[in-house]
Amino acid sequence: MNKLLSIKNLNKVYYKKKEKTEAIKDISFDLYEGEFICIVGPSGCGKSTLLNILTQMDHKTGGNIELKDNLKLGYMLQSDSMLEWKKVLDNALLGLEIKKEKTKENIEYVKCLFKKYGLEEFMDKYPQELSGGMRERVALIRTLALKPDILILDEPFSKLDYQSRLKVSDDVYKMIKQEGKTALMVTHDISEAISVSDRIIVLSDRPCIVKNIYKIKREKNGNPIENRKDKNFAYYYDRIWKDLSFNE
Repeated sequence: MNKLLSIKNLNKVYYKKKEKTEAIKDISFDLYEGEFICIVGPSGCGKSTLLNILTQMDHKTGGNIELKDNLKLGYMLQSDSMLEWKKVLDNALLGLEIKKEKTKENIEYVKCLFKKYGLEEFMDKYPQELSGGMRERVALIRTLALKPDILILDEPFSKLDYQSRLKVSDDVYKMIKQEGKTALMVTHDISEAISVSDRIIVLSDRPCIVKNIYKIKREKNGNPIENRKDKNFAYYYDRIWKDLSFNE
C-alpha cells in the first residue's frame, strides 16, 4: 500500500507562565492511500489538537510528520463556517478565493461537484435556505474545491440530529469514496467510526497516547448505514467502549 502520511512520536506541550500541560504524548501512526481512518478518544484528550498540528494551525513540540511528495491536505471543520450573506456557490468558492486559485477551470469544477451530488439547484440560494445536511455537503464541496489529496475532518456531523447525522455521514462517505480521497476523521461517535472506517485509532485521556488501533473487518463493505448491520459491529463497539471507559 502507498503510504501518504507518517506520524512518529508526536508530542505537544502547552506552556503558560510556570505551568506545563502535556496534551499529546508519543503519537505514532501511518495513513495509506485510499484509507478512511477515524480517531476516537475522551472529550478534551487532544483529538482536535492533533488535527490542528497536521494542518499547520498549531505547532508540534516534538516528533516528526512526514507527508509524501508535499501532498495537499483539506481541512473540514466542526462548523460549516458558511457566510450567511453570500450565496451557496460563493461560499463553496471561498477557499479558492483565499488561495487565489479562483480560475474559470476551478469554478467549473465546483459547479460540476454541485451537479454531481444533487445540489445544482441550490447554488444561487443562501445558506439559511439549506438544511443542516445540505450545509455539510456544501462544506465538503468547498474542501474538495482545492483538490486535496487527504481530507482531514473534525467531527463534521456533530451539530446534526441523529437521523440527519446517519443520512449525511452516508452521503459524505460516498462523496469521499467517489472522489477517490484518503480521509482522517475525528469523531466522538463510536458507531459512526465503525461504520465508515478501515481502521480506528483509540486515544487515551490527556496526555493522549495511542491506546489501540483496530483494523475493521467486515463480511461485506457497504455504505455506513449497511455497515452498522455487519455481524462484527457489536464486537468492535464493545472493545472500543471498554477502551474509552477504562482509560488509565
